[in-house]
Amino acid sequence: MSSGKVFFITGASSGFGRAIAMAAADAGHTVIGTVRSGAAGDEIEAAATGRIHAVTLDVTDMDAIPAVVGTVEAAFGPVDVLINNAGYGHEGILEESPLEEMRRQFEVNVFGAVAVAKSFLPKFRERRRGFIVNVTSMGGLITMPGIAYYCGSKFALQGISEVMRAEMAPFGVHVTALCPGSFRTDWAGRSMVRSERGIADYDDLFDPIRKARLEKSGRQLGDPAKLARAVLTLIESGNPPPQLLMGSDALALVRDKLARLTQEIDTWEQLTVSTDG
Repeated sequence: MSSGKVFFITGASSGFGRAIAMAAADAGHTVIGTVRSGAAGDEIEAAATGRIHAVTLDVTDMDAIPAVVGTVEAAFGPVDVLINNAGYGHEGILEESPLEEMRRQFEVNVFGAVAVAKSFLPKFRERRRGFIVNVTSMGGLITMPGIAYYCGSKFALQGISEVMRAEMAPFGVHVTALCPGSFRTDWAGRSMVRSERGIADYDDLFDPIRKARLEKSGRQLGDPAKLARAVLTLIESGNPPPQLLMGSDALALVRDKLARLTQEIDTWEQLTVSTDG
């Protein structure tokens, strides 16, 4: 694997961001990781023995992003790889979940990610190179009860990533949406926002889902370190895919969704085409 790339990774203090930052540093790359507090920055820099450079940034502070990117490039040189990872999960029945929680979910998972990408797009376009990995989720391709706001945010980022890829391809810039399944991160644990339950009609549907998710947290099949190594392999690809599933559960669930979608399209084909002419 070639070395010497400059990585800019958002949400580098935990989860996928931390795993990718550590793997990239171990591979000899220069790694700049954004964190939300000075304490988190000190911790990851100490853990990486100075091989990761932490910068404090809240991706929802969109006015601050361009200045941070400019300072980073002035200090470390042109960024080659953006890992747009910062985000969190929200769990709650749609009827029970306040709209303010949806706004916050989209503010971080969609607007924050897009704002960071937009700070790099002109630089990558002018340099005619660069790689953007937008971390979405299998929840950006499939859905399940109780995570409507989360799936909505990831579906949005998934679609934006596909358009971004098409628009940046003429300039030699790669864009891939990374779609992980269930991994041993804090997504379903301390980092998840959970709306309060209150409507008994949903108990039979949702209570078992919430219980199973809590029980499985920390014991998921997916290994974040292996995902990080896969991302480094992806970065070295000369022809990366528009999206890359991560994990056997994501593979099975998305394949099932595609099979059901194909059957549905075929079943309703006559009504679909009846509107022509």
